[in-house]
Amino acid sequence: MTNSTPEFWSRAGEEFQQNLAKSWGDAMQTFQTMDLGGIVPAAENAASPLNFSQKKLKALQAAYLEEATALWNHGLDEKHELKDRRFSSDAWTDNPMAAFTAGAYLLNAKTLMGLADAVEADEHIQNKIRFAVEQWVAASAPSNFLAFNAEAQKKAIETKGESLAKGIQNLMHDIQQGHVSMTDESKFVVGQNVATTEGAVVFENEYFQLIEYKPMTAKVYEKPFLLVPPCINKFYILDLQPKNSLIRYAVSQGHRTFVVSWRNPDQSMAEKTWDDYIEHAAIEAIHQVQNISGAKQINALGFCVGGTILSNALAVLAAREEKPVASATFLTTLIDFTDTGILDVFIDENFVKFREVQMGKGGLLKGQDLASTFSFLRPNDLVWNYVVGNYLKGESPPPFDLLYWNSDSTNLPGPFYAWYLRNTYLENKLVTPGAVTVCGEKIDLSKVKMPVYIYGSREDHIVPIGGAYASTQHLPGKKRFVMGASGHIAGVINPPDAKKRSHWLREDGKFPASAEEWIAGAQELPGSWWTDWSDWLKSHAGKQIASPKHYGQNAKSKTIEPAPGRYVKARA
Repeated sequence: MTNSTPEFWSRAGEEFQQNLAKSWGDAMQTFQTMDLGGIVPAAENAASPLNFSQKKLKALQAAYLEEATALWNHGLDEKHELKDRRFSSDAWTDNPMAAFTAGAYLLNAKTLMGLADAVEADEHIQNKIRFAVEQWVAASAPSNFLAFNAEAQKKAIETKGESLAKGIQNLMHDIQQGHVSMTDESKFVVGQNVATTEGAVVFENEYFQLIEYKPMTAKVYEKPFLLVPPCINKFYILDLQPKNSLIRYAVSQGHRTFVVSWRNPDQSMAEKTWDDYIEHAAIEAIHQVQNISGAKQINALGFCVGGTILSNALAVLAAREEKPVASATFLTTLIDFTDTGILDVFIDENFVKFREVQMGKGGLLKGQDLASTFSFLRPNDLVWNYVVGNYLKGESPPPFDLLYWNSDSTNLPGPFYAWYLRNTYLENKLVTPGAVTVCGEKIDLSKVKMPVYIYGSREDHIVPIGGAYASTQHLPGKKRFVMGASGHIAGVINPPDAKKRSHWLREDGKFPASAEEWIAGAQELPGSWWTDWSDWLKSHAGKQIASPKHYGQNAKSKTIEPAPGRYVKARA
């Protein structure tokens, strides 16, 4: 099946430009009307005309014509090789028509993404365009539609329609629960088979419960250890299963361990602010751990947004000339918001103003809205993969603790969220001394003088490695930076016994301006970074003392309820 005359390809070139123009218009229209889970407001005005690099357009057209020729010549005659896991099954590759459809889609998708890269605009606009085109391309894959999905059709025939009936059941179930199922959520119960480390709630207010964990060693270090997880998720990402629990690991290493379990906000918290979370949660938790343990100083850890909250709390305490924290650990944390990766596509002045008007004085950002947005950061893996499996193939996703946690979303108070957007992602004020006031104090990170351990994940799409590393340029104390393999969660939750992945360290004490420069002088080491961090934390934890025989301050202390407490069980 060949046709390679000059006249044919001249017409093909014209059709190429016309088809690309139509596809580009469709993609841009999708972008303008797109509302990802309520996070991105629809654009009110048509997009401004875009300029393209003519050099890139010519190269793109030449590559398209060459690959289209190969695809057309290959035609429907032979088995196609499709290097995309969406089309990797024999149902696709053994069916010439299906394989040709998939091949044409992949070529057009590649060309559209190339066209996005050819736009001549500033980096922020380029990122927005690329993100929009990626969403449109992912959504339009032939694998997402029963009429084109050869694998789903084959399964329907083999099961005599049972897969389609099951798919409809799955769809109705997900409509009722309000989100696409990523795992079998019926297999998990918080406190029974996730979040199972033994402990008790020893303090609570309207913002959080403070959990103290039962010691696993005869002696503990005199400086207790407080973990501040992100308030946009639930704390048990740090305590999924005994074998991969960072909380259990800390306890097993001899630390008297406490964790903040955030309340899942309802309408009673709709007016709570960033200052409220710093004063009445982070700082309150630090003081409560001091009071309960009797220690003058504690060690603290902040994860993701929890790290940003902890950094603000430490800066407020430093401004008040208080030094209750001996050392701090920051895991995948943004303090300097210069490099925010793909999340930058959502942030501009109009968007932030929209959120301030919508909920800056009161309201809730629904947890499912936020979860949907994070899922669309990786649309093929976290959205369409499950649409195809659950509904077109009638499959039930297997039980997976991490994905159960990922689906257990949390709300955020509107004023808290609006303040966070403007002062961090949009205006990046935290790294400018005195630029922002929190709890009545001017934030100046140069006054946060304590040893810090900073961790970043090499492939993190939420807190890019450059963003995590940037904290080394603003915190004045003695620093240790480590880079782990994998992404935002898998890089952090990497217990030593698993013997997976690797990490990078640099022992010369130098912290050049960029992460790339630091990496160039770093050494790759096999396995988890947890052991390195544990050794570092022990060096700042003081002497060992007898483990407490009870929760709280003394034998007469009353616990509120067993861990993990009721706050973490509240659904959004």
